[in-house]
Amino acid sequence: MSDAPLSREIALRIALAARVLPDTDASRLLNVLADAIGLPPTEDSISDLSVKQLQSAVDGELADIDKELLKTALGYLKGHGEVPAEALPQTQTWSEGDMPDAIRVACASNNGEELDGHFGSCSRFLVYQVSKDEIRLIDVRDASGSEAQNDKNARRARLIADCQVLFVASIGGPAAAQVVKAGVHPVKDSLGGNARVRLGALQAKLTNAPPPWLAKAMGHAAEDRVRFTAGETTD
Repeated sequence: MSDAPLSREIALRIALAARVLPDTDASRLLNVLADAIGLPPTEDSISDLSVKQLQSAVDGELADIDKELLKTALGYLKGHGEVPAEALPQTQTWSEGDMPDAIRVACASNNGEELDGHFGSCSRFLVYQVSKDEIRLIDVRDASGSEAQNDKNARRARLIADCQVLFVASIGGPAAAQVVKAGVHPVKDSLGGNARVRLGALQAKLTNAPPPWLAKAMGHAAEDRVRFTAGETTD
C-alpha cells in the first residue's frame, strides 16, 4: 500500500460516487477501492476499474447494492458524471478556409472548458481551431464507451484523428502510442486549468519560432523546420 497522497480530483470523485450508494460514505468506498485497485487510486488504476471489481472487493462489501447504482458510482469515479446539455460549452461555426494557418487541437476534458482529463477516462474531447489571432471551439466530442482497454484507446485516438495536437492532463504510454499512430502529437499538461488559457501559450508559438513538432503540425516544409530549430523565423 502506497503512502502517496490522494489527489484532490480523485478525492472529489470518490465523494461524489459515495453519495449515490446507500449507506456508503467516502471512507467505506475508499476501503473498497483499496482492495480492488490499491492505494492511492489514480487516473490509470480507476480507468480500468469495473463494476464486477466493486462488487467483489472486500468480500463483497458492495455486492448487495443495485448494479445500476454501482454503474453510476463508477461513472463518477471515472469523471463521467452526468452533465446537463446546457452546461456543455457552446461551439462556434467553422468551415474550410476559415482561420488560415490554424491547427486543430483536441483537449481532454470532464468539466466545461477545463483541460482536466486523463486520455483513458475523460468524458469528452474539446476540439479547437487555433491560429495566431484566434482560438475557436468548433466541436465537443463524447468520449464515453465500454470497450476493452486496448480498443478504447484506439477508438479515442480515432475520435481525434483529424486533429494535429492533443492536450491531456495525463496519458499512459500505450495510449500515447495509439495517439501518435493516428498522426496526432500528444502534449501532457499536468497543470491543467482553463483550456483557452492553456492554448494561449501554444497560440504564441504559432508566431514566435514554433518548435519542430509544431512546425510539422502546421505543415511547414522540412527546411523551414530546420530554421525554426536554429531559432530563426521565416516570412
